[in-house]
Amino acid sequence: MNRAEFEHAIRAAAFHAKDDIVVIGSQAILASHPEPPESLVRSMELDVFPLNHPERSDAIDGAMGDGSPFHAAWDFYAQGVGRETLVAPAGWENRLIRLELPAIRRKEGTIVAWCLSAEDLVLAKLAAGRPHDVAFAEDALREEIVSAEQLRLGVELLPETHREDTRIRLEGLLARVSRRQPRPES
Repeated sequence: MNRAEFEHAIRAAAFHAKDDIVVIGSQAILASHPEPPESLVRSMELDVFPLNHPERSDAIDGAMGDGSPFHAAWDFYAQGVGRETLVAPAGWENRLIRLELPAIRRKEGTIVAWCLSAEDLVLAKLAAGRPHDVAFAEDALREEIVSAEQLRLGVELLPETHREDTRIRLEGLLARVSRRQPRPES
């Protein structure tokens, strides 16, 4: 997904939710880094939830989700998720990146998207621990999109149940990246 597709998906999600949109998936990187390395924007899925009306995630998923007419027309889609699906460092809400875009219908003014910061996104990926999430985190480290020191500090702000596993994953990635070892194929 590129920046133009990202913005289009946010506008459409805001239209269906009639609310500001929070972007919590990997594409959130596009808010802080409009032209990130391709390895960070491979996903064609935008994970979002409405800021003030999270119950409207279903409206986004129904109108724009995987296999929807929107997906068929644009080759990317938005998945309406629940806020509870995110495991991120405490205070992540205060570090969201605000992105203002013109609404689909100009007379409706602007819409606002709130996107995870790069560090909070990488820590959320490491907390999830799935192979593609760890690969994303490694690529962000290799490309120096995030700071190792900020990530180490952020681990301490994760929910206690995710802290140790995330710390282990992070330290393993930092060791591999510092030795410039290739990423294992998944």
